Amino acid sequence: MTELSRVGLLAALPGELLLKLAARMRREELGPGAPVVTEGETGERFYVVLTGLLSVTQADRGFRGVLKPGEYFGEVALAMDMPRTASVSPMTAVTLASCDRETFDEFIRPLFTDED
Repeated sequence: MTELSRVGLLAALPGELLLKLAARMRREELGPGAPVVTEGETGERFYVVLTGLLSVTQADRGFRGVLKPGEYFGEVALAMDMPRTASVSPMTAVTLASCDRETFDEFIRPLFTDED
């Protein structure tokens, strides 16, 4: 929960909701290499970077940037119900927290609609 509270987007959640979200998230530790998500695939999970660095690439535009701890990815595919818009691959060892579509819809999607 402490790690999630450091993520700007999630810091807006009241403590009780953040605790419930944390309980439903899965923690993953991955080494450099294979993509976590691949451009064009169906999006099923939302990810938060807890440690490490990940590269973001697009087939037609190449390298797009680096994701660092406290940043997140996967929200576009879930929020807009569309295929992944980029591939995201670990550059270093990474620790990620992720949640499924149902958890995203319940806890995180409202954070995007409130910003509009």
